Amino acid sequence: MDQETLVAVVQDTTYRNDENGYTVLRVNVGRTTHTVVGQMPELSPGENVSFEGSWTEHPTYGKQFSARKCTITPPTGKSAIEKYLGSGLIRGIGPATAKLIVNHFGEDALNILDVEPERLIEVSGIGKKRAEMIIESYTQQMGMRRVMVFLQNYGLSPNLSMRIAKYYGEATVELIRENPYRMVTDIEGVGFLTADRIALSMGMDPQSEFRIRAALFYLLNEAAGGAGHTYLPRELLVSKAAQMLRAQEEIVERQITEAMLQKMIIGFRFADCDDALCLPFYFMAEQEIALRLTRLMHARPYKRVAGLEDRINEYERDNGVHFSENQRKAIRSAVEEGVLVITGGPGTGKTTIIRCILSLLSEDNEILLCAPTGRAAKRMSEATGQEAKTIHRLLEYGGDSGMFARSEDYPLECDCLIVDEMSMVDVTLMRGLMRAVLPGTRVILVGDADQLPSVGAGNVLKDILDSDVIPSIRLTDIFRQDESSMIVLNAHAINHGEMPVLRSKDTDFFYVERTLQSEAAQTIAQLLRTRLPKYLGFPNEEWQSQAIRTIQVLTPTKKGECGAVSLNRLLQEALNPDKPGLDAIVHGETEFRVGDKVIQTKNDYQLEYTRFTPYGSEEGAGVFNGDVGYIQHIDPAEHMMTVVFDDERLVTYQKQQLDSLDLAYALTVHKSQGSEFPVVVVPVVGGPPMLMARNLLYTALTRARRLVVLVGREEVIRQMTLNDHVAKRYTTLKERLLSAASL
Repeated sequence: MDQETLVAVVQDTTYRNDENGYTVLRVNVGRTTHTVVGQMPELSPGENVSFEGSWTEHPTYGKQFSARKCTITPPTGKSAIEKYLGSGLIRGIGPATAKLIVNHFGEDALNILDVEPERLIEVSGIGKKRAEMIIESYTQQMGMRRVMVFLQNYGLSPNLSMRIAKYYGEATVELIRENPYRMVTDIEGVGFLTADRIALSMGMDPQSEFRIRAALFYLLNEAAGGAGHTYLPRELLVSKAAQMLRAQEEIVERQITEAMLQKMIIGFRFADCDDALCLPFYFMAEQEIALRLTRLMHARPYKRVAGLEDRINEYERDNGVHFSENQRKAIRSAVEEGVLVITGGPGTGKTTIIRCILSLLSEDNEILLCAPTGRAAKRMSEATGQEAKTIHRLLEYGGDSGMFARSEDYPLECDCLIVDEMSMVDVTLMRGLMRAVLPGTRVILVGDADQLPSVGAGNVLKDILDSDVIPSIRLTDIFRQDESSMIVLNAHAINHGEMPVLRSKDTDFFYVERTLQSEAAQTIAQLLRTRLPKYLGFPNEEWQSQAIRTIQVLTPTKKGECGAVSLNRLLQEALNPDKPGLDAIVHGETEFRVGDKVIQTKNDYQLEYTRFTPYGSEEGAGVFNGDVGYIQHIDPAEHMMTVVFDDERLVTYQKQQLDSLDLAYALTVHKSQGSEFPVVVVPVVGGPPMLMARNLLYTALTRARRLVVLVGREEVIRQMTLNDHVAKRYTTLKERLLSAASL
């Protein structure tokens, strides 16, 4: 899209969102009036502004100029200055006072405000107190504009500039000139490369300690958020930093030592890692988890269950089930141990065991159920018949404070806590949970250790199991009533490195052979648009909404014709095409339409929601990475939309918050963790060897309840089944558990 410059005089503001700076202006270019939209400082009538951007056609409001940058020139001429001062932008000055100021100072009025504001008391009707109020407001407005112009000159978006300005306040320019790298540690969304570009353009020394330490923080933070590492070997960190900075390793080593002395980085050693480095947060988190788990393990449950074996036998008779000895051991341990881990694949009886445990404990114990995501919690509620909450909701996350309300000072009031989908729980969430549990509370951790690890840092479930410190039961036998399910049988076959059965008639598992990625993508679109709705018996008038909500495409990759990005565009056109009367907005490279399935792509602890329950509405804050919902309403004029999530949270997104949303017709397998879908379609057409691995294919299959369809090449399925490579995560929880157990 061609960039243009529009030089105009501000007429008035039609709409403004003070939180993100999104503004709709009417401006004059000569005698012609235009609409300008975009994120910008607050502008006043009479100001001369040069906008950079492009012309767009709004479906409702017609032609408008979408501004990406603006340069403000003070108004000239008495009438323009009077209009500007009287616009309401400056506290203490209305139209009448503006007229008095301009009459007294003439065209020099703005210069007086900038250079000699104390002279305002010369104006009839303006006393000392009012003059101070006017000066404070004017200085604040000019300061914000100065900051916005300063930051945007370095290529920062208006949204990011606004956040930086709000964080540092009036001292923004001075603080950034002194050390631009402080933004890397202070402000989410400012990466090292952005700060580095600003710093180097200012002439900062490439070997500055600010630059090297910011790079170290960035690399450790990226290792945690991107690859799940809670630490990096020193040798690896030095190598990465030296390469990124194009600096000598000796200089990096020197700054690491300085950062350790200042406690910005923690250094430690383990048997298999001579020298490790991590951020203090992750060092303390894994240490605290280990200590609290060990303490819970040694504290026996407060309440016993009398006649346990007889009660288990009674449950078997009443419910028509028969537990194996391993399952009975899991039930006994769950009741008697302080902490127990139950792990196993699909169909191995985890849910049946939880139901029995609930039956044994429900008479005399307060039991809480939770899971990492809304979908997982909803599924847990459906499986057990009892309310399950997300961990964030259980711990009463406070969006404004950025903290969990529940902690050791305000613990969870329960005798037993059961946590499902533990493979998804990262160290941040686990530490928060452990802080809220009193010793003497039964803690039962349930999950499938063979699935992909958490998106966030750590490898909590695997580390706990590998330590062999916490009592655990691994379920291996298939007990699901529909044990003939090919989904279950094939998932277990893949997990054991055996080729799944691809061509079995009248089953819940299908394979469609396609050689090319383009062919596979078109086949997937056809499956979702016609073949699967017909096979599943969706009503003709409901096939579209049923397909969107029932069928989930899970892909190994983001890129490529069968990656999540391309498939989302293709499936949106197949299932929710553009049509007259369908509200839509374009944000970045994505067009969102009413009815689209969307996913939250990062944690937003401040985003407010409303949940309507049988007991009334519930207000809260926090939408989290991986939450899936559906667009209910779009307001194109204000660039806002409302999404209803699976756990009935209703969330309204402002323009800048839409950066965290993406289409969800196709998800990466990593993003699907903790979720379960009636129907799963998986393209298997090749990709990076690191991704095309056994645990990824296994995880994709275990997300499906009713039907799985693989589309692609048999050779790719074979390669994935044989590839048991699991990307190593540098974590310390296992070693810390071993250390805590020896105390």
